[in-house]
Amino acid sequence: MMRMDIDFGKPLTAAWDANTTCGRAFEAFRTAFEYGETADFLALVTDDFRFSVPLPYDEWKEPQFGRQRFIELVQFEREVLQVALIPLFQLFDSQYGVVVFRAEGLLSNQPYHNVLTVVFEFKGGRIRSFHEFVGMPLKNY
Repeated sequence: MMRMDIDFGKPLTAAWDANTTCGRAFEAFRTAFEYGETADFLALVTDDFRFSVPLPYDEWKEPQFGRQRFIELVQFEREVLQVALIPLFQLFDSQYGVVVFRAEGLLSNQPYHNVLTVVFEFKGGRIRSFHEFVGMPLKNY
């Protein structure tokens, strides 16, 4: 039997580097959720942009599409969540980027701490999609 090694490329890891495609995507993501300023993030997305988030509401359980829906997500989350996002590390290549980060702040005026992961998909150096995963699932907002 012949053995064949498959080269999947070499993903890069960095403690944190805001100057990578992944780092720029996360910094714009963070600015949107911390300050409600979505322009930098939306400037990075493709025309077929989509995303998914683990919110405990039927209207958010399916994949979401488009810039306007992202704006609605940010507005919705900022109504109940005042949070700082602290990146811990990133793993990326030319097509995907993964950022693990801490979220600390207030959720419905109660202390909130969680570890989350966001997976970005890139196309031509722009954000085609993101999928967010939470360390501690929320039952409600």
